[in-house]
Amino acid sequence: MKVLLLNGSPKANGNTFTALNEMCKVFAEEGIETQIVHIGNKVIRGCVSCGGCGQKGACVFNDEVNQVARLFEEADGLVLGSPVYYASANSTLTALCDRLFYSSHFNKTMKVGASVAVARRGGITATYDQLNKYFGISGMPIASGQYWNGVHGNAPGQAVEDTEGMQQMRTLAKNMAFLMKSIALGKEKFGIPEKEPTVFTNFIR
Repeated sequence: MKVLLLNGSPKANGNTFTALNEMCKVFAEEGIETQIVHIGNKVIRGCVSCGGCGQKGACVFNDEVNQVARLFEEADGLVLGSPVYYASANSTLTALCDRLFYSSHFNKTMKVGASVAVARRGGITATYDQLNKYFGISGMPIASGQYWNGVHGNAPGQAVEDTEGMQQMRTLAKNMAFLMKSIALGKEKFGIPEKEPTVFTNFIR
């Protein structure tokens, strides 16, 4: 089994990485392969709603988004980790996720998602809610922990001093591993839920 973790912080080895790496330790104990991809320092443009991905099956801007899409397709779970900027996720991670989830057309049903927010003080729950919406729209079960998944720290390395936050990361990883393994057993016996053809409506009459 594989989990892809996206580090949305501009700092490769900052507190967001520390939180994600704490999860990776648990995944290793569970026999689950992990890969952390650092995207917070990349230049990733937002979606321009061109519709080109409908024909190509991938985003027309061939950057990290399409690279991450290939890794995401192979993974059983996805973790989105972000520092908190103005009570929301890093704009680079947001731009990547907007394009990633819209332009990639592989079936994401029953891949497990989890989000992690890291802040000096506030805005964690708003960021946590924002990131979870990508999973909810994609038929992905959302792994939970023992609280709203967040770690506090300002200067790099301070996250380890948040002992409750670090415990949250370990609990989240254990729960995510259990959920992924349970879903794998369910797939063997029952398969993936059948999908009806998608119905698109709007509020214009």
